[in-house]
Amino acid sequence: MTQITKPGPQMTPITQIKRRDGFLKNLICVICVICGPGGLIGVISGQQEASYTYAITGARIVPVSAAPIDNGTIVFTDGVITAVGGAVTVPAGAITVAGKGLTVYPGLIDMGSAAGLEPPAIPRAENPQTTEEVERVKRETLLRAHLRAADHMNPAAAALNKAAVAGITALLATPGSDGIRGQSALVFTALGADVPQIGGLADDRRGPLVIRPVVALHVGTADRPAGGDAHPNSLMGLIAFNRQAFLDAQWYQQARPRPHSAALEAMGPALAGRLPVAFRASTAPEILRALEMAKAFKLDPIITAARQVDTVTAELKAANARVIYSLNFPTRPVSLAPDADEPLSVLRDRANAPKSPAALDKAGVLFAFESNGLVEAKDFLKNAQKTVAGGLSKESALKALTLNAATMAGAADRLGSLDRGKIANIVVTDGDLFEEKTAIKHVFVNGRSVKLN
Repeated sequence: MTQITKPGPQMTPITQIKRRDGFLKNLICVICVICGPGGLIGVISGQQEASYTYAITGARIVPVSAAPIDNGTIVFTDGVITAVGGAVTVPAGAITVAGKGLTVYPGLIDMGSAAGLEPPAIPRAENPQTTEEVERVKRETLLRAHLRAADHMNPAAAALNKAAVAGITALLATPGSDGIRGQSALVFTALGADVPQIGGLADDRRGPLVIRPVVALHVGTADRPAGGDAHPNSLMGLIAFNRQAFLDAQWYQQARPRPHSAALEAMGPALAGRLPVAFRASTAPEILRALEMAKAFKLDPIITAARQVDTVTAELKAANARVIYSLNFPTRPVSLAPDADEPLSVLRDRANAPKSPAALDKAGVLFAFESNGLVEAKDFLKNAQKTVAGGLSKESALKALTLNAATMAGAADRLGSLDRGKIANIVVTDGDLFEEKTAIKHVFVNGRSVKLN
């Protein structure tokens, strides 16, 4: 059993909220001015964020950015790593976790999940009578580039807590559906109970949950988009729609006078190369078509899902594309009779699923992992372990779960490794992360301990 030593009475709540960027302090000043004689109206609802210092001592520490430390200590205060190494002094009053027999890793990052995301409903066609009505519903349904996942997160969602318990400390919240799906956000999977809301007029804790509000513009395809006759009802029809949307967005950026279109305006940064475009593509032909589109519009491409990625690694490398590989591995349908045959292509995909990451690694393609479609959050790590059995080195698998993911999300300066000054997203295990028998003993999200049971 892990020994945790809590501080004595000297551990008292701080008297003011500590924020590295000074955001809340500035916000309070602004609201004071706005409120005028009425004074400050519930800016933080009387809440104050407690100050915590933790020290995990005598543990094996795997920083990812440097060589492992066999007998080291890591200290973090108020969500920020302040010291890590073999000769670290534990501050007085720190909550101490005895780390003998334990291994400390950076928190895992899931680069594709709908956990906690509650976007507005997609419009549905209700017997459109004219071509104009059909086109309007089609565009409203498939062209949602302005939808920001960061604006539709539910911090209290049970799925986020399940992810945290499984060692996932941050995830890329990705809008679903087909067409131009919207903009993903990098978010924490847990908030401490003492994290104050910003403002007393509404109970909104989405702000502290978000690490990066916009990471990529997502583009989806499917064999038959949902929504009925108002949509393209084939894969090629949807590809044509996506291409036309980028053409329209190109025109929109140059139009004078410019008609208002939130969706087309939101595509501007992608066309300018400032925002990556994540194409959801599973088969080799889909991946190649996505790379073609990226080249035609000079986009910065990321391929997600990427089931048959092992056959196109050279093309991905040449395009400088990154890959977010799905750990939702295909399985034999439970409804299928035990003696029923399956197509050879299906069997191939199933057998190759755990092996493809090794092919990406060999080709030098930057990749990370996503959970999209997995029912159980715990299967994210379980299936990552299978990629090691499939030929991926443990070092590369760990990078895919941590530093590679942070790099692709534009947050490598804050997440992905155990370095001084980075956010204290930490997973503590009783053994090697990629051994099936290993158990997670502690999880810290933004420096706060997550209750595991």
